Amino acid sequence: MTRPTGSSHRTRPPAREADGDRSDRGAGAAAEGRRSRRRGEPLAASWTPSGRAAASGTPSRSRRGTLAALAVVLLALTGFVVVRFLTPSAETTDVRSPAAAAEQGPVVGEAPSGGDFAGVDIPTAELPAGGDFPVSGKGTWRVVPGATPQVGTGRVYTYTVEVEDGAVLAEGDAAFATAVDATLDDPRSWTGSGQIALRRVDAAAGVVPDFRISLTSQLTTRAQCGYQIRYEASCWKSDIGRVLINGSRWVRGAAAFEGQLGLYRQYAINHEVGHVFRNQHVPCPAGGALAPVMMQQSFGVSNDYLAQLTDDNPQGIQIPRDGKVCRPNAWPNPVR
Repeated sequence: MTRPTGSSHRTRPPAREADGDRSDRGAGAAAEGRRSRRRGEPLAASWTPSGRAAASGTPSRSRRGTLAALAVVLLALTGFVVVRFLTPSAETTDVRSPAAAAEQGPVVGEAPSGGDFAGVDIPTAELPAGGDFPVSGKGTWRVVPGATPQVGTGRVYTYTVEVEDGAVLAEGDAAFATAVDATLDDPRSWTGSGQIALRRVDAAAGVVPDFRISLTSQLTTRAQCGYQIRYEASCWKSDIGRVLINGSRWVRGAAAFEGQLGLYRQYAINHEVGHVFRNQHVPCPAGGALAPVMMQQSFGVSNDYLAQLTDDNPQGIQIPRDGKVCRPNAWPNPVR
């Protein structure tokens, strides 16, 4: 789940005429010009019939044949351009790249920049009671050593696991990395689509990853992701290539998950990594259904609650006030 300052298709442009098409039409026009002009006259293009055919008021048989041939060529070219313009490219895919994600803006989280959320009241968005969490840190991150084999097929995305300097987890850095790897290696995660492959790399060894999954203190997360909505959240910050997992949520979870902290952690990872692939927020599709992983479940699983976030700031989607309430879900490709 995220705090957007803020689930793209590329269409090829109309095809240009091939050189052969242009030369064929030019040859026909030149031949017609040679038939109609006298020696010494300048070449001129005209839609007005000239010469003997114009004098008689009836086009010659050869001229009628030329015009008919030109009409056929024009119709064929027009049809070709229309088909090329309207037919989707075979390269179209729903898998979005981290580089393309930058087009959405530097932060993809829960609240669009400049929104007025003073009246937002979502009881299920309150941070649950629980253990101590990292409140502040240094705003820099250390890489947790380690790497994993590639999981999945399709385009390969690499990631690191990092923890903010000064942010202390009772369970330790390695436990956070293990949870991240286990979540993304699961076939119910993003690799289950068959279009995405993931591999953890060790940036400490000089490898530059596509994105960095970073456990971050409460206050640094607020500073990086924004805090227009006064509830704790995480975000994807494309300008620094970081998925920022809010330490307060990592320790305490979310009310909608009813104490299932492990399930919530899997959701938080999958939701934020989903934003790396340019997936936007979505509503609950049907009462009692599993919530889509891109639903803002850290704030709740009720459309009526989440609609408050999009009433004045649609975020690319308007959540309906339709009474639908979903069940919490951590996975993009759950086993139904």
